[in-house]
Amino acid sequence: MKVRVPQLYWYKPSELELDFPDSWEVHFCPPRGHDRPRLSPQEMQKAFDNPIGTPPLRELARGRREVAILFDDTTRPTRTHEIASYVLKELVLAGIADDQIRFVAAVGTHGAHDNVAHRLKLGQEILERFHVYNHNPYENCVEVGATSRGTPLAVNREVMRCDLKIGIGCVLPHPQVGFGGGGKIILPGVAHIDSITHFHAKVPFTAPETTGPGNYEQNVMRLDFEEACKLAGLDFTADCLMNLKGEMTALFTGDPLQEHREACKLAKEIYATERIPELNVVVTNAFLKSNEAFVAVPTALKSLGMDGGTMLIIMNSPTGQVVHYSMRSFGTDYGGRLFSARTLPPQFKVIVLNPLKDLTCVDMFGNSKSVTWAKSWSEAREALESQYPDGAKVAVYPDGTIQYLAA
Repeated sequence: MKVRVPQLYWYKPSELELDFPDSWEVHFCPPRGHDRPRLSPQEMQKAFDNPIGTPPLRELARGRREVAILFDDTTRPTRTHEIASYVLKELVLAGIADDQIRFVAAVGTHGAHDNVAHRLKLGQEILERFHVYNHNPYENCVEVGATSRGTPLAVNREVMRCDLKIGIGCVLPHPQVGFGGGGKIILPGVAHIDSITHFHAKVPFTAPETTGPGNYEQNVMRLDFEEACKLAGLDFTADCLMNLKGEMTALFTGDPLQEHREACKLAKEIYATERIPELNVVVTNAFLKSNEAFVAVPTALKSLGMDGGTMLIIMNSPTGQVVHYSMRSFGTDYGGRLFSARTLPPQFKVIVLNPLKDLTCVDMFGNSKSVTWAKSWSEAREALESQYPDGAKVAVYPDGTIQYLAA
């Protein structure tokens, strides 16, 4: 049997063919909304004409002096420039001049963008018209208060000096907060390292049963970043949802809390994936978040269950895995504030397909000695066949970074 999975989203989008022995039982498992159609320009304009919970942006922007447009980084597939073109039209209608506007990359504790990354997200025209800044989580942050769960919130100084704050992002499943997007553009996006550390290390343990991919209704981390939005004064957000090609299929705009909650309702439906029981192997592809491939791991492990099996993860981003100053390793046995050396229980075997192998790319879920390495599908298949000479039952997730298992 042959199946195809998407690859190289930010670079040269194409498909990778995976062939399995004919005797194997192979299930191709895309998310429910994988083939939703791409939004038309008219539909995108309609989203800005009819925002949720606020007047149109052109009205909100009238009389404002300084504008910050926050955008997510290359670990998220948002085609920021497509949404930003509508934001900028609204600002022009409000009488806002170019020199009143700046863009801020809400990288959280990820590595800073260079201009190649900025162009991928924003396009060259925006770089030529506007100042574009990286967020620095260690310096130049302004204290704005604390959330009810004790998160001490300090936010990017350039963002806080602006009296109109706009966020552009996307809503995808997230291993902790349920779904990304919305107020995550503030916390952790443009927050201080101390704020980010408390948010990730303390808040989830106040009610761990509410967290996890697809859980958003009572998620304590979502509630915390919503409070952060209010403290920081985030005025307006635009969040998109994606199909398996990385095309925008829905766009929600308006009040940061209200639009995000509506977006999450749809996200819960379209990213859900049916669970196949009694699997031996899960092949999980990292596509839309290819440089943050570890987020594909929890769903794969949950699919296998506690009896274990083999997880094969395809992580072939040409840039490798994103620098993560709080969670990745920075030495033999140490890393950022939230780093911990992880190896999976022995009943789980891991195969990593990475044609540009680097030994530290698995540090978020294992170590170089705990995985079997493959540089091509043929090598990966050979490893699978050696583990299962009598055949296997397999699930293939075409993009494990945006899929979660339906209840």
